[in-house]
Amino acid sequence: MGLSRFASAVEDAINRRSVAYLRDKGWRPRIIGLTGYGSVQSLHVLGRVIMADPQVEAEDPEALERAAPLGPINVAAEAQRGWRSFFTAQVGFLPVTVHANGQSIRTLTDRGGYLDVMVRDHGLEPGWHEVTIEAAAAQPVTAKVLVVDPSVRAGIVSDIDDTIMVTMLPRALIAAWNTFVRHTSTRKAVPGMADLYRKLLSEHPTAPIFYLSTGAWNTVPTLRRFMDRNGYPEGPMLMTDWGPTPTGFFRSGIEHKRTQLRNLLITFPDINWVLVGDDGQHDPMIYDELAREHPRHIAAIAIRQLSPAEQVLAHGTPEAIEQPPALRNATAEHGVPTVQGRDGHALATALPEVVAERTHTLVALDD
Repeated sequence: MGLSRFASAVEDAINRRSVAYLRDKGWRPRIIGLTGYGSVQSLHVLGRVIMADPQVEAEDPEALERAAPLGPINVAAEAQRGWRSFFTAQVGFLPVTVHANGQSIRTLTDRGGYLDVMVRDHGLEPGWHEVTIEAAAAQPVTAKVLVVDPSVRAGIVSDIDDTIMVTMLPRALIAAWNTFVRHTSTRKAVPGMADLYRKLLSEHPTAPIFYLSTGAWNTVPTLRRFMDRNGYPEGPMLMTDWGPTPTGFFRSGIEHKRTQLRNLLITFPDINWVLVGDDGQHDPMIYDELAREHPRHIAAIAIRQLSPAEQVLAHGTPEAIEQPPALRNATAEHGVPTVQGRDGHALATALPEVVAERTHTLVALDD
């Protein structure tokens, strides 16, 4: 047995013992509803089941963010919630039922307690809705889902760390900061990015925006609060789960982004995407790879250029570590435009016009 497979088996064994111990202490499964998405044909319902003390008031991440998005912050309470959110006993392989507009889908949580249920022919109209998630021995909860209008032809995918939010911390510490130090006013928004997104969406009011990150699902409450405070448009968040797998000690962030981007192309085959990221890690290569494979589905790529200090914190050197080759990239081979700038204000000087021109070209090609 390889080391990663052994680590994965150890993690599962510890979690099973933790669930049994907490159950004996009177704890029960609790469902956390995450924001899902889909088309009028199919819907992804997302959530997680963890063990929780029934005597402690439920702390649904989405409910917490809606309840007091702009209120005063109790730093000690925030830190305590962060600690508990990261060190959880997830309930794997638990029977779960999702109810969406009269349909009931039965499934099991995965080994990490997560669920991603596909509901086909759900009959929901475009817009925001709520679905119900039930699980054995847990109180039912509702989860928000976004159904994208089939007439929509534009959408945005945005990275989070170093793209819309600057923490000025080494990349390895970002998750711990987001989880344990939940004082959202200490985070700095990248100037102009929220305005840029609102400007792009003003041309396409029904277009979706997705936030794609290699961060853990546990950080969603912190990120939601940050986005509310800084005026970012609402959209589903596509995070990942950390920890060992049978093939590695940690899940691959690069593969997570590749998989989620391809899922979006499959779910929304008629949308032309604006992909927004930064040059601190692998976004330029991941986005360029997708654009080379599917040039008629990518309206533009926007890359925020990190400062030398931010580059050092991201990966240890003052220069970007990975860029597409000058002559072999989506721009040179397929005409997919790439716009770069230090912040949202710089990107806004060119990106909206570039997107409009590229969208016109793609529409003409489709006709």
